Amino acid sequence: MKTTTQSLDLKNLVPACAGITVFGLSFGMTFPLLSLILESRGIPESVIGINAAMMPIGILVFSPMIPAISGRMGSRNMAIFAALITALIMLSYYVFDSLKAWFLLRLFQGMMISTLFVLSEVWIVRYAGDKHRGKVVAIYGSILSLSFGTGSALISWIGIEGWLPFAMGATMLLAGVFPLFMINNERTEKLQEQSIFGIIEFSQKAPLLIGCVLVFSLFDAATLSLLPVYGIRYGLDISTSALTLTAMILGNTVFQFPIGYLADKFPHRLILTGCAVMATVMLMLLPFTMATILMWPVLILIGTFSYGIYTVSLAMLGSRFEGRELVNGASAFASSWGVGALVGAMSGGWVMIHFGPDGLPFHLALAYCLLAVSLCYRSFLLMRSCR
Repeated sequence: MKTTTQSLDLKNLVPACAGITVFGLSFGMTFPLLSLILESRGIPESVIGINAAMMPIGILVFSPMIPAISGRMGSRNMAIFAALITALIMLSYYVFDSLKAWFLLRLFQGMMISTLFVLSEVWIVRYAGDKHRGKVVAIYGSILSLSFGTGSALISWIGIEGWLPFAMGATMLLAGVFPLFMINNERTEKLQEQSIFGIIEFSQKAPLLIGCVLVFSLFDAATLSLLPVYGIRYGLDISTSALTLTAMILGNTVFQFPIGYLADKFPHRLILTGCAVMATVMLMLLPFTMATILMWPVLILIGTFSYGIYTVSLAMLGSRFEGRELVNGASAFASSWGVGALVGAMSGGWVMIHFGPDGLPFHLALAYCLLAVSLCYRSFLLMRSCR
């Protein structure tokens, strides 16, 4: 648990944000690019979902190893190595252009992505300081989402044919390496002996946070891999379908700062509950507004409240934990994201096949509804225990 007070460290915070932002551009391209290519080849939604699930499997498998490896080689060096390998994987999608190869490539990409995001989030919550952590984490989330949205918007501009989108993704990943060299090459705490057990121990200490990440990741993977396909099922063209993802991510970009501000002023659990309730309502409205002008504001609000869950969870992580527990917590977040994303990618395709396209938003609405109920029940138990 946290025992010391931390102050804002812009010297490390700015390059950490800059590096992960550039990576986000490439990742934002990858998800809709691969899904739309597979859809154009007549691949069923279930197979697209399974293929997308290889990335969270990679995250799930590799995340428990990150604390030990970063403790040995240094977090900055590990992040640089992961970025270089990810750029190579991006080019390999074009070189090894087959569904079978893409299963393996997405597995390796998930392993490298887990490294980049675990370490970047440790940096963000550590260097943000205690006083403004909610706002700083919200700004980080907004910048990252903007890069994701820009990446998906690039697909509507350059298309999905040929080598260009893959070359652009690899180039942006390489560009993201340069800011990392400005981060102090500190070594995270030595966790070789208890990296996996540390994650299990953290999950027992903070089950509420783990539950929030699980639901968010289910939503994140399902929408990143299948929202463009959902748009096509409603008669939208490829460009407009790619922009639906951009609109949803725009909600995270524009409105996360107010959520972070509220997280600095009010109990985190209250803000989490409000986000879960609003995400449920907006997801249930989406099928009734799809392919109309009202689709765009609904998508923006879905992004706002759905991503707000992760923003507040990350701020809550930094406010409660430090040192070794913070690294274990970030790794537990990544492992939980891997589990939820695996379920989200596969279940999203399954419900679209068996319940029609609208099975996707209703499925996600149910997940957020259950989270809201759990948060309310947890708050009720805490109030009873305080009496």
